[in-house]
Amino acid sequence: MLRGGVSEETVKTAEQGSGDGVAAARRPLPDPATALELLETMALIRRFEEEAGRQYQRAKAGGFLHLGIGEEATIVGTTSAMEPGDYLIGTYRTHGHAIARGTDPNFVMAELFGRVDGTSGGRGGSMHVFDGERRFMGGYGIVGGNLPLAAGLGLASDYLGTDDVTVCMFGDGASNTGNFGETMNLAALWRLPVVFLVENNLYGMGTAIERHSAVTDLSRKAEGLGVPGVRVDGMDVLAIRETVAEHIRIAREERRPTLVEAFTYRFRGHSAADPEVYRTKEEVEEWRKKDPIEIFADRLEEEGTLDPAERERMRERVDARVIEAVEFADASPEPPLDSLYDRLYVVGDQVPGWYAVDERAPHPFPGERERQHLEGEAKKLAEAGAAYGGLAAEAGRRGGDQLNDREGESALEDREAADAIQAAEEESS
Repeated sequence: MLRGGVSEETVKTAEQGSGDGVAAARRPLPDPATALELLETMALIRRFEEEAGRQYQRAKAGGFLHLGIGEEATIVGTTSAMEPGDYLIGTYRTHGHAIARGTDPNFVMAELFGRVDGTSGGRGGSMHVFDGERRFMGGYGIVGGNLPLAAGLGLASDYLGTDDVTVCMFGDGASNTGNFGETMNLAALWRLPVVFLVENNLYGMGTAIERHSAVTDLSRKAEGLGVPGVRVDGMDVLAIRETVAEHIRIAREERRPTLVEAFTYRFRGHSAADPEVYRTKEEVEEWRKKDPIEIFADRLEEEGTLDPAERERMRERVDARVIEAVEFADASPEPPLDSLYDRLYVVGDQVPGWYAVDERAPHPFPGERERQHLEGEAKKLAEAGAAYGGLAAEAGRRGGDQLNDREGESALEDREAADAIQAAEEESS
């Protein structure tokens, strides 16, 4: 059945009446302060993402940019159910996750700009936002790469004897990776306290879910590996909040993993460079009617929790906050070039051994001690190499010739002379 040329399958949220956390019926509103906080956090993320896209077009933000516009309810509903000590790990679409977890938008924007005040010192950019202090363990550019790391975090909590829970958010495309199956198996085998949440926005990059996954009900995809799942309307912040809260309780109290599939949608392309030729404008417009921010704000107005004047003031506060973040990021300095190799290695006595081997000197040395060992040595080696290269090149060339003018056979004419020079070099050293 089609509606306005759009397949019903691509515009539904979740099956009503399934009893597994779907927002078929309205959830009761939380207390007014909590409800307004949920709304304002979603609005802040939306406005931040819009401005991030604008700054990317101005070439202020570099690298890749993946916006989560439309997915705010899934993000905020999830993080609002977490305790401060819980871990969150995401993919490469995580500006909003960091902000919802409490990271200052100034630092997130500075990271997009590649500045020293960014969450990763300007080294990670949009795809690698990180805030260890708030236990947001980062975004990852490798699809599915965060899944085994989440299992490691859960295992660490068990080793340390804490009741911390890990929430791992990933996209529908990641459910087809080998990491998915391996992680679900280990998480179930070891009864790890992890909530796996798949943000099913119907497309793995530009490939529709029915074309990339044989099982399109992702909530059931890990059952055979021992991880039960449910599906929830990811466009309803209260449905997400309630469902994730229950699954966090299971992880914390029963020490076992579960899977939540949040049925959501991104209003923009996969990335800022996405021409979106794989879906129709009509489909996007159908989903825009489910805008989680507008629908939730309208409900708060209906039920007297929010008045139109406060709604406008909230919009102004959010706008001012994001403009402040842009100004902060723009004023933050670029990282100095001589810091390029900083923090590439773990340095200290806590883990013995070499973290890399550097062979740019006659005797290999630990790569993390590059600066101490190559001081002066690198210059001598470079000068010796240049001197030898110049002599060898001259020996194999006739006057006035360019190297690319020589035939292969004639280029070998002076090999004996070159070999003699090399032998003399070796003797003298």
